[in-house]
Amino acid sequence: MGRKRGAAFWLPLAWITFVVLCAISASWLPVPSPDQIDWDNLAVKPGVAGHLLGTDTLGRDIASRLLFGARVSLIVGFLAPCIGLVLGCFAGVIAGFYRGLAEKLIVGAIDTFLAFPRLVFLLVFIFVLGASLSNLTIALGILTAPSFARVARANTIRFAGREFVLAAKAIGAGDVAIILREILPNVLAPMLVYMLLVMGFVIVAEGGLGFLGLSVPSPTPSWGGMIAEGREALDETPHVSMIPTAVMFLTVLSVNLIGDRLRGQVDGRESQL
Repeated sequence: MGRKRGAAFWLPLAWITFVVLCAISASWLPVPSPDQIDWDNLAVKPGVAGHLLGTDTLGRDIASRLLFGARVSLIVGFLAPCIGLVLGCFAGVIAGFYRGLAEKLIVGAIDTFLAFPRLVFLLVFIFVLGASLSNLTIALGILTAPSFARVARANTIRFAGREFVLAAKAIGAGDVAIILREILPNVLAPMLVYMLLVMGFVIVAEGGLGFLGLSVPSPTPSWGGMIAEGREALDETPHVSMIPTAVMFLTVLSVNLIGDRLRGQVDGRESQL
């Protein structure tokens, strides 16, 4: 199975593993504090004065800020889709299993929410509740819930008419038992794969909010905030913005490639059911 997946799966997985390990061990690695200022080396290039990736315009070590900023991106990138998965799966399964009025109400609510501009929702949510890691995670989780609900509803409708569900109904199993034992295990597989694709969107969204100054408050580093901090000196010191941009790009690309490969395998298995 590993050979079939190929380098397009294993290389992205290696990169994601590397980023996760770096984020976890950031406090023990031999790097300066992410908010430590080197006044003698402002915006120096990579490799100068002992700074592996250089410093930003305030003299803070870029490598250190990338490591600690990865924690924000990974926490938000994982927890927000989990929130969306739980909310969306519940709504989507109910709509797909019961159909009728329940489906009309849930689908109508989903369509209404999707019609509302996402950026405006994020801006209002963060502005009202304040910029923090928890509020940002909840906001992005709510934002992703309608997409999960659509996937869950479509898969529930597909599995609700299968023989094993009809057999469970024939022997007198209740709706809750059928949903938990027959529908949910089959719906979760494509949902978990879809969650990987949503993770890429969430990481980019967090970076965009960080660029606007609406992510985690300073001095906590984030990749989006690092990109924003270097935009004023982009013509003179492009590495300040381009290095975190490259790291974010590689991370999102890796997550998407892994998700695409796993989705192909899940689709292949379902076609054999």
